[in-house]
This record gives sequence, structure tokens and C-alpha cells, in this order.
Amino acid sequence: MRMSRRTSLFLTAFGVWSWVIWITFARNLWNSDNAWNADGSPTPFFWVHLLLAVTSFVLGTVIGVIGWRGLRASRRREAEARSDQSV
Repeated sequence: MRMSRRTSLFLTAFGVWSWVIWITFARNLWNSDNAWNADGSPTPFFWVHLLLAVTSFVLGTVIGVIGWRGLRASRRREAEARSDQSV
């Protein structure tokens, strides 16, 4: 399947954006009073939101890698087209 350069850029940017947003979220979760019991153990709130963050990290990474591979493929196609024209 071929992706347009625009789609590849969007997917790569989404992957980066996902990491920026969810790192901030995870940091705020760690510092949240709702995340910890009085004895210092994590609450169910913490575990649910940690699962959301980890899932989003994984999905953001996969989507970003797909976009990055699409960008690399489009660059190769452009290079091949230029080399075919010069021959």
C-alpha cells in the first residue's frame, strides 16, 4: 500500500504528539493525590490511568513508525523518479 507524503507526515506527527501528551499525563498522574493511598500504595485510579497511558504510548509509537516508514518510502520513490529522468 502506498501512502501519500501528506498522510505519512500526519501519522508521524501524531506519533510524536501522542508521546508528548502522554508523557505529560503520566507525570501528572504520578504526582496526583488521587493516585496514591495514605499508605503509599497505588489506587485503582492509578492503575486504570496507567493502562490508558501505556496503551496510548504503544499505539502512538506504532502509528508514528508507520508514518515514518511511509515518509522513507516516498523519499525513495522520489529519488528513483529523479534517477529515471536523468537517464
